[in-house]
Amino acid sequence: MHALVTRGRPGLELIELPEPETPAGHVKVRVLRAGICGTDLHIDAWDPWAESAVTPGLTVGHEFCGEIVEVGEGVADFAVGQIMSGEGHVVCGHCRNCRAGRHHLCIRTSNLGVQRDGCFAEYVVLPATNVWVHPGLTAATATPDELDVFGIYDPFGNAVHTALKFPVVGEDVLVTGAGPIGLMAAMVARHAGARHIVITDIAEPRLELARSLGFRALNPQAASHGPSSSGVGPLQAVQRELGMLEGFDVALEMSGSPSALVGIIENLNFGGRIAMLGLPSRPIEVDFGKVVSHMLTIQGIYGREMFETWYAMAAMAQTGLDVSPVITDRFAFADWQAAFDRARSGAAGKVILDFTTDISTDPQGA
Repeated sequence: MHALVTRGRPGLELIELPEPETPAGHVKVRVLRAGICGTDLHIDAWDPWAESAVTPGLTVGHEFCGEIVEVGEGVADFAVGQIMSGEGHVVCGHCRNCRAGRHHLCIRTSNLGVQRDGCFAEYVVLPATNVWVHPGLTAATATPDELDVFGIYDPFGNAVHTALKFPVVGEDVLVTGAGPIGLMAAMVARHAGARHIVITDIAEPRLELARSLGFRALNPQAASHGPSSSGVGPLQAVQRELGMLEGFDVALEMSGSPSALVGIIENLNFGGRIAMLGLPSRPIEVDFGKVVSHMLTIQGIYGREMFETWYAMAAMAQTGLDVSPVITDRFAFADWQAAFDRARSGAAGKVILDFTTDISTDPQGA
């Protein structure tokens, strides 16, 4: 099979590897779609985080859907031909959190495409416990659009986990970061009954995508959105326009930007709640005096609740939530380098790799 691997230096390679075996308790999946994530871009760049976390020679990628082609010994709940999405966090099952049913807090989590071979390959093997089947569908009956969305259930789950951490019905929600997960989180909040939703980002293409989805979106650093002569900042001005008198009730921090969290705290109502998915690249100086005196809640979010989040996102998809507009670009797997370049440009939403096209005998980058 062809697989996209890291060699422990900047850049990835598309090479040929033996098709993996299927151990007991596992399933083998023919990959149909895969999404490019920020984690993959870090590995491609081989930055200090990647150097410390990833073993050279690893097959990268963790957002995917595919067709089950083989089930290992002891697997009774899944069958060849089913369409599935993969939960990329493989847990130990024995630590205190796992035994208490809090698998997303496992202290020994092994991540697909980071600590174990991932999905940027024609076949991937993962534990049966990490399989989420889409009922009634096969590779012949699932539409290309359905497969595209199934391929990003991993980040969709991140969005659901973050957006639903606190009640949002009737609440005013601030989303900082208009990347694909931030946009999906805003869509989830709207679907769940939020009143006003405002999105901030510094990349104009992403703000335009947010506006095309019907959201109020602004760049807090743009001169046109700077403080007015009265000293009112852009977020305060938007609150006045929307008739919000006491600040945002819930904030979803999706960017990892230190300035975003500072801005959130300045614009949150007393008793406001912050769900933080964005991973900062450096420490953030927080005004904890305001956190205490305003009784704010800051909740870190990582991954998905396994598998409560999956049930929630499947139910919302069944009741009309369509996150496909965040997918802006699709590339054949053979064109992976162009796909990575597009994902890194900051001008795209979610970028998808299509594995149903011919990979060719002279793969790009080999």
